[in-house]
Order: sequence, then structure tokens, then C-alpha cells
Amino acid sequence: MSFFGTATASATPAAPADKDIEVPEPPADSISSLSFSSAADYLAVGSWDNNVRLYEVGAGGQTQGKAMYGHQGPVLSVCWNKDGNKVISGGADNAARMFDITNGQTTQVAQHDAPVKVVKWIETPQGGILATGSWDKTIKYWDLRTANPIATVQLAERCYSMDVQYPLLVVGTAERHIQIFNLTNPNTPYKTITSPLKWQTRVVSCFTNSANSGFAVGSIEGRVAIQYVEEKDGPNNFSFKCHRRDQTNTKDQSLVYAVNDISFHPVHGTFSTCGADGTIHFWDKDARTRLKTFEAAAGPISATTFNRNGTIFAYAISYDWSKGHSGMTPGHPNKLMLHACKDDEVKRRPKKL
Repeated sequence: MSFFGTATASATPAAPADKDIEVPEPPADSISSLSFSSAADYLAVGSWDNNVRLYEVGAGGQTQGKAMYGHQGPVLSVCWNKDGNKVISGGADNAARMFDITNGQTTQVAQHDAPVKVVKWIETPQGGILATGSWDKTIKYWDLRTANPIATVQLAERCYSMDVQYPLLVVGTAERHIQIFNLTNPNTPYKTITSPLKWQTRVVSCFTNSANSGFAVGSIEGRVAIQYVEEKDGPNNFSFKCHRRDQTNTKDQSLVYAVNDISFHPVHGTFSTCGADGTIHFWDKDARTRLKTFEAAAGPISATTFNRNGTIFAYAISYDWSKGHSGMTPGHPNKLMLHACKDDEVKRRPKKL
């Protein structure tokens, strides 16, 4: 497999303790999506340079570029299959592609009439299914053994974000619609609600390791809502402000930034938020408390993910396109970082009485 076209693989030196590690050979353009394999510490990275890169992360955090494959437009989303040996990506070329790490082969596995904003692997009792959400206002479900979708679901609006924690699938669309699916009946929304947040939805993310199903919603206005699916859990719904900075010269005014990504810890069920303000926070939704705040980066944090056992947290310091094409100025940082998670940063806190 190619090492990004270089003759030798470059590996990161071990970083001092408590220092996050910068991955060498990052993408050449903004990083849109990050996803770790379920089988090993392989990190898939989707970028606006039309490529998906795969990095192997060693025990000490050292990394090595393992493979790269392309789309015919910016890559907007990456995920892995259940076995962790195939990467699936969706892009602005209206296609989803799959890369097999065992043989280095790439195949197109899905097609839409507009960019594919999100790809998600769904492991059902009957086997694995790929879900693709697009700006053509549809979700399509694919059995990768056949060329055509097994079902197409019409959404209320363009798909902006989608997440799955079987049997729950949640889609955040334009115009603040949130459509909730029970995947035992995947073709009909179980429930359609308006986002509890007043501004455009940027990300939805399903709870992991939770007794009651639900999801978090992040908006462009520096807010996150914790939302449970069932009415009986409604009293536990709440929202909070984050990714804001107080202005020193004006009273009671703050600069407000988009929440770009929300990642749930696979073991503890705590979660991270990252924003256009360059900060990352870890939170405990049950104790309603902040667990950790990272030092602010020199640019927006565009994407985040935990590895399969929650020991590594990857994040991208990268332009998030919140200001459109004009905001992509020369010298904008484009970095891929790894953080070694400590227990006290990610473990739940006792609930306050």
C-alpha cells in the first residue's frame, strides 16, 4: 500500500507526557471527518482535498501513513464497517466509496443526486447495512452485495448530520428538523421533531452506554441540547451554552461559535464538544458537569473521534467552512492531533444530590 506517495514512512517521535501528538503528513486541505477502526488503532481521515487517508497509531502515539484513496470531490464523511477492515466514505461527488484495507481495492458503493453528507455503518441482527444521508433530501440503505439501494427514505430537508446506535438512527436536517428512526422499521420515521435549539443544526450524536436512548444536538449558536427519545424521559432533556467567549469591552455580550462535532466515549458515555472557537470540552451529561477543557487551538476544531476503547481522542485543527470560501485564508492551520485520555477526564462523576 502507498505511504501517501513518499518513499519512506515517517513516524512521529514519542511526545512528552501530557502533550498531545501532532500527526505528520496531514491532509492538504480542511479535515471534514475522523473515524477509528473497531478492530485496531487505524484512523480514517476525510478531507476537502478529495482524499481519504489511513493512519496507523502505535502504542506510544507514533503514527504512520498506511494508505490513501480518492473521490472526485471533497470528502465529507468517513466510517468503518463492523469488522474494522473496510473504510466507507461519502463525498461531494455524490458517491460513497469503500476501501478494503486487506487488498487495497476501492469500489463505489452508493450514489445520490447531490453530495453525500454522512455515511454510517449499521450492524443489524440480519447483517451489516450502509446508510447514506445526502443533500438530495434522502437517506438510502445499501446491502453492499447488491448495486441498488434496498430502500430510499425521503427526509424533511437536506441531511446535515446523522448518527446511529442500533436500533436508533437520528438525522439532523436543514430547517432544524430532527428525524428519529427505529431501525426495526427503518423506512418510516419513528418521530419527527423541531430541534430544541433555535439555530441551525450542525451535528447530532447518539448516546453510547446509556440505559435510555437519546442524542445530543449541537448548533451554530454555541449550544448543545441533550434529548431523550421517549416522552417518559422528557424531564431529563436540557440544553446548555458552550463555545462562547465573553467580550471584554462590552457588557453582557459574548462571541458565539458553532459546535462542529460531538463524540461520545465508547465506554463511559461521557462526550466531547468542539467548536469554531478552537476549544474542546469533555462533559458528563448525567452529572451535568464539565470534565475537562483543552487549551484553545490556533484555529477551529472541525472534527473529533474516540478510538474503540476510548483511550485515544483524535481531533482536527482545521478550517470548518463556517465563513464560506472567503474564510479559507492562506496560513490557516491544518493539523491532526492525538490526545491520550486519562480516566479522570472521561469517567462519569457522581450525580449531585
